[in-house]
Amino acid sequence: MQQYYSPDKGFSKEPESYWIASTDTTNYPALEEDITVDVAIVGGGITGITTGCLLKRAGLKVAIMEADRIARGTSGHTTAKITSQHGLIYDKIATQIGMKKAKRYAQSNEKAIKLIASIIEKINIDCDFKWQDAYVYTQSDDYIEKIKKEVGIAQCLGIKASYTTDLPLPFPIKAAIRFEKQAKFHPRKYLLKVAQYIDGDGSYIFENTNVVGIEREKQCSVVAENGKRITASKIIIASLFPFSNFRGLYFSRMFQERSYIVAIKAKSKFPEGMYINAEKPTRSMRSHPFGDGEILLVAGEHHKTGRGKDENVHYKNLIDFADKNFGIEGILCRWSAQDCTTPDSIPYIGNITPNYPDIYVATGFKKWGMTTGAVSAMILRDLIVKGNNSWAEVYDPSRFIETGSILTFIKQNLDVAMNFVSGKFPTGSPAGKIEKGEGKIVNVAGQKIGAYRDEKGKLHLIDTTCTHMGCELKWNDAEKTWDCPCHGSRFSPTGEVIDSPAFEPLDKIEIDN
Repeated sequence: MQQYYSPDKGFSKEPESYWIASTDTTNYPALEEDITVDVAIVGGGITGITTGCLLKRAGLKVAIMEADRIARGTSGHTTAKITSQHGLIYDKIATQIGMKKAKRYAQSNEKAIKLIASIIEKINIDCDFKWQDAYVYTQSDDYIEKIKKEVGIAQCLGIKASYTTDLPLPFPIKAAIRFEKQAKFHPRKYLLKVAQYIDGDGSYIFENTNVVGIEREKQCSVVAENGKRITASKIIIASLFPFSNFRGLYFSRMFQERSYIVAIKAKSKFPEGMYINAEKPTRSMRSHPFGDGEILLVAGEHHKTGRGKDENVHYKNLIDFADKNFGIEGILCRWSAQDCTTPDSIPYIGNITPNYPDIYVATGFKKWGMTTGAVSAMILRDLIVKGNNSWAEVYDPSRFIETGSILTFIKQNLDVAMNFVSGKFPTGSPAGKIEKGEGKIVNVAGQKIGAYRDEKGKLHLIDTTCTHMGCELKWNDAEKTWDCPCHGSRFSPTGEVIDSPAFEPLDKIEIDN
């Protein structure tokens, strides 16, 4: 196992997801001609692929379009827990929307776990699926009563939950909640097999197909960057962030966060179960089969996109935690993920707005996309095939912002405004020496310019103004990206879009170097 981190020298290898590194690269074609299907799906992650599977089972012809390769985005950078336990959420949402709707939220997520298990069984997928209990624990007296209350609410909602003060972890805890029969798996082994089931018999998967617009005449058409289009009766936007974000103003109704994961070979065996703490900083833990043994995944350290000071510190903190509690023999991989969160922490699943009954969206999964992606698939299938779904009201994208989340909504948009204004002041390092692999914002004649020198020594200069709404970008040294602190867009070192809501690349500044 490669040891590519030392306290003295730092990291010698760029971030890479274990799920991607341990599976083959896909090779589906790009969209090169106009086609017609029943449902066009934008996004080739767990939401798009699971929805495509259910719709094809229902007899519809579908086409999935992915800007990169399928299952390489958020679905390829997850902790891959399949759980209805989403932190201490049930008391919160019961207070916000009432017990009746909270029960539907619980039921839908419990059903999602069973859906994934049934697809694995029916298609016969070898993806390291395993049933396990999931725990939220605390080491703080401040959370004991909150956990007790969460247990009571969860039990009332029909979840098999229980309270405990004893866990097989190498450190003491004050209290914990246990959810029975949750699960974990290898997400890409699962999704690549489901994709094979979808492709063919009038259904399609297209990779390297960047969607840039939707046109509505007699029927809807999804238009790719090369001008080719897919015409369909229904369109589903299943990308992390809706690319058509001015329909519904989703950029103002969600915020995006980065979180970090390290995969290590531990000196001690990890106990059965999946674990996450209630307090900050977050520490999420689970094991995964690796050869004849296992690896330990430790995740956490989340922050709003573009707000981190030195992103490598987050990896180091997770490594220090793992070494202190389990001992490290080697570090296999490290990677980060991007997640969207709504003001009330409940995803948006349904019509993108009431004015567009033929366009659907699924977004805002927070950090629980494996389960919520499956929830989305069931709701969207029913809305398209049957015209209704009993859970849909809970996730309605047009729902009123409940009183409990109004302050979150206001605070988020104030943060955006403050970052927009502060980014316009002429700060930044003066132009000077930039090492290979290094990026920084430099001040040239009073103008802020993003500078990055690649491994071949070529200097790339870009305008650091985000092409979404004009916020000023910040350099992310751990991922080698330009990140937007306002709405979470991310760009490559040379300005290409990595994460929405932006979909136009950064302006490049050409010089001789």
